[in-house]
Amino acid sequence: MDRVAGQPVRTAHHPPGTVTPGSSAEVARLLATVYHRLLQTYGPQGWWPAESPFEIVVGAILVQHTTWRNAERAIAALKGAGVLTPPAIAALDPAALAALIRPAGFYRTKARKLQTFARYLLARYGGDLEALLAQPTETLRRELLSLYGIGPETADTLLLYAAGRPVFVVDRYTLRLLARLGLAVGARPAAVQALCQAVLPPDPALYNEYHALIVRHSVVRCRARPRCHGCPLADLCPSAGENTPGPVHGTGGEMSARLAQ
Repeated sequence: MDRVAGQPVRTAHHPPGTVTPGSSAEVARLLATVYHRLLQTYGPQGWWPAESPFEIVVGAILVQHTTWRNAERAIAALKGAGVLTPPAIAALDPAALAALIRPAGFYRTKARKLQTFARYLLARYGGDLEALLAQPTETLRRELLSLYGIGPETADTLLLYAAGRPVFVVDRYTLRLLARLGLAVGARPAAVQALCQAVLPPDPALYNEYHALIVRHSVVRCRARPRCHGCPLADLCPSAGENTPGPVHGTGGEMSARLAQ
């Protein structure tokens, strides 16, 4: 039996809209192999880099449409100003908040998003983020999606990294990698998420590491123009060798390099 992170992978019916190369057992086997090879190549990624669940929320909003390096600079500015708390962000002048997070780009919009979340948290939960995150998974997801600035990907990121729920995050990196592997050609994110959750063990730690490894691999090799030479997944990938510029060196690096593309 194939195993991922010490747990058996599962078999299930394929969700509608997902293109797969064979049975659910084959899909499970492929996903398990991909995980183990990426882990062997890049090692544990140590996600999410934050000192508190609220910092995860802030980071998930700031990283929208930018690199983690830029989001990290904005978080550092908030910390330096002593305002990385729900009450401080809620009370801050919008222009002052926008100026602090300017490195993250779209700073006026993101300032509004941060203040919307902080003010909602204060009004509904007295500023207690743990109370919000204690909601049942589907209830919490609907509640997050009801807030300005939180879409499906950000909501799932918060469910996994802040709330510790077994929700597989599907972003552009996940879609690109799985499409090249023949698992998600033209599929919608929800269908890809359903496929992964159907065959992988419902383990938040596994989903955390898997998503981080996919991002790392997508930054280093599986880019828009892939670098397939020496790729640890080349023998599994029907797209291997297409438009690849050649060898890649230096696969290590800090979090600031992971979302550099």
